[in-house]
Amino acid sequence: MTPVVRPATAADAAQIAAVHVGSWQAAYDGLLPAEFLAGLSLPARERSWVERLSAPDSGQTVLVVLLDGAVAGFAAVCPSRDEDATPETGELTSIYLLPDHWGRGAGRALHERVVATLAATFTTATLWVLSTNTRARLFYERAGWSPDNRTKVETIANGTVTLDEVRYRLSLRG
Repeated sequence: MTPVVRPATAADAAQIAAVHVGSWQAAYDGLLPAEFLAGLSLPARERSWVERLSAPDSGQTVLVVLLDGAVAGFAAVCPSRDEDATPETGELTSIYLLPDHWGRGAGRALHERVVATLAATFTTATLWVLSTNTRARLFYERAGWSPDNRTKVETIANGTVTLDEVRYRLSLRG
């Protein structure tokens, strides 16, 4: 299977939602509360993705990676939302892949397109990752990202889930 990466459309919302929920449940197992992960709602995620992908000029670019014509993963980029960011800084806000496809090249293909997309507009990119997500951190480090010593604590799910995150940075200019 050769991965095909393209911009997402609203027609992809259901498949993206399935990737979003499935990848969170697998990737964050043991890192986030089990009851939170079990309660992730596929219909709610789909509605959210329909809205996001239907919004004109959201400032966000969403890409999907297809394997045999089906969405196997997605990524989203935008100008950095960080307070200390310059206008030349973009952000990888999400990159997720169905667990069955981890380690098989689809994530790498998606990431390469993400970097090319960011490099078309920005000179630097950042991303935030759970400090305890060793698998993701190794993926980013192998792809050239480095932690930049910024951390933050966020809460989600109406304040019931705490996320300890570390920021990574990538130069987009050789």
